[in-house]
Amino acid sequence: MYGTGAVGPVFFLLLALLISILASYTMFNFIGNLKRTSGGFRQFWLAGGAFVFGIGIWAKHFVMLLALEQTLYFDWTMLVALFFIIFFSLMTFVLLTFQGVVAYRLQLGSLILATGIAFMSYFTIFGQPIQKLSAQPSYLILSLLALFSGTYVAFLLSEINNKKLKWLSSIILGTSAIVVQWFGNKGMQIEYSQFYTEDKLNADISLLAIIIGIGALLILLSTHFTWYIDKRLGQMDERYRLLVENSLDTIAIFKGGHWAFVNEAGLRMFEADQSNDLVGKSIYAFLPVRDHIKVKERLNNLVVTGGGKPLEQEWYTLNGKTLHTEIVETITTIENEPAVQVIIRDISERKKNEELLINSEKLYVAGQLAAGIAHEIRNPLTSLKGFLQLIASGRKNNSTYYDIMNSELDRIEDIVSELLMLSKPQVYDLSYQDLRVMMRDTVTLLETQAILHNIAIEAEYGTDPLWIYGVENQVKQVFINVIKNAIEAMIDGGSIRIKLYRENDSICVRIRDEGPGFGEDQLAKIGQPFYTTKEKGTGLGLMVSYKIVDNHQGQINVNSEIGKGTVFEITFPFRYPENVVKKTS
Repeated sequence: MYGTGAVGPVFFLLLALLISILASYTMFNFIGNLKRTSGGFRQFWLAGGAFVFGIGIWAKHFVMLLALEQTLYFDWTMLVALFFIIFFSLMTFVLLTFQGVVAYRLQLGSLILATGIAFMSYFTIFGQPIQKLSAQPSYLILSLLALFSGTYVAFLLSEINNKKLKWLSSIILGTSAIVVQWFGNKGMQIEYSQFYTEDKLNADISLLAIIIGIGALLILLSTHFTWYIDKRLGQMDERYRLLVENSLDTIAIFKGGHWAFVNEAGLRMFEADQSNDLVGKSIYAFLPVRDHIKVKERLNNLVVTGGGKPLEQEWYTLNGKTLHTEIVETITTIENEPAVQVIIRDISERKKNEELLINSEKLYVAGQLAAGIAHEIRNPLTSLKGFLQLIASGRKNNSTYYDIMNSELDRIEDIVSELLMLSKPQVYDLSYQDLRVMMRDTVTLLETQAILHNIAIEAEYGTDPLWIYGVENQVKQVFINVIKNAIEAMIDGGSIRIKLYRENDSICVRIRDEGPGFGEDQLAKIGQPFYTTKEKGTGLGLMVSYKIVDNHQGQINVNSEIGKGTVFEITFPFRYPENVVKKTS
């Protein structure tokens, strides 16, 4: 035995207890920081906590041997014991992070760590030169029960986020590590087959002093480091808490489709008196039924995407009021489980203003349209009224009057027909059509009129079918309107060049004329109702064409230069029909 004197055992016992408590406190700090961070820092807190706690318990073991005045042999079992206490600590920390995932998490974690500490205390005995070993099972069982109970109580208290309870947990766990070695010493009597020489004793005491010094230094540095990090994280948590609490927008966390947290602004927004009115309840109870599947899929996809763009979402409050909101969703973790953090902004007032603006624009457009209709129809009506008065007065040449009146009625009918095209969508029979065939039919139809105006129509149809999915007569109407306008604009003759081709997933139709062209101010008005450069035009033809192309998910782009002509580029989506029989061009 070592000659430590009367004061020696008490000093070493207190020193061992201090090392054990500090190691436990540092461990709980590491675990706490582990739960509050993510990414690469988690591996740091896991490995660092296990290493520091393992070194602390390892150093405590040697100091306790001095306190118990036991013979100490340095051999291979010491390094094996160090490895296993670090390994068991690491397994415990990993298990403790699985909150809500692993059943009896604290009990299993306590059992694993208690096993590691007990292994540290008892395994090293078997590497010593033992001549005779006798044990009292009651002491050994009591030591293991005390160790497991103390570890479990310590972990139970550490779950409560309280600094004072963290120290109490550290004291309980540290004391349990001392108790198991104390009772283990009482329960085992060992007779050694060899004894220390003075030189060996001095060498081992020097080595022991180095181990204790390094262990104590590591624990003190780690304790100070975790205290500093804990303080910094606490400051960040406080700033984040104030930011969340004072936010004008709702900041909430969803976990498993339920409210897990909501700030004060959220309580006000959803007309809740307290957080319990929302927390724990399904978020789908506050969403329209039509959005349930869409929202569920969107939240599930966040695991892959990590976050999404701001989008509009409708909600219901506790009192049934409808909320129009803008929401941002990002993936996060709470209690080491996947969760969704959302920021919800009430845009109900903005939606009202947008609706008022849209209604105002609708009224403005309706007013313009009504004025245009009144102007276009009033002219032929005035003529009709005048001829009726002439007929009523008994004038001759009534047949001529009837012809003119009939043409005026036809003009009114044309205007009404074109306006009907702009009304609410109607049901049409959609089918797969080759755009080349429709363009050939259109060119054939207008070729005679072009020749009369000394105009040549040159068309390139390509060799491959250009399939679209639409209404044949409507698409032809677009081509007729554009080509007819080109013919009427080219008063001095010339050429109209038409080219059809496929570009990626679109079909392009380019119609180029050699007319006078448009200025920038005129180009901006093309497609507006009743805007026309023709003497007797209504401006509705191109407006109808824009509507037809838009209904076919297409686009019309117009480029023009005064004196050089105009180019209409009309695009449609390419839709290849199933089971189509290819025809030779």
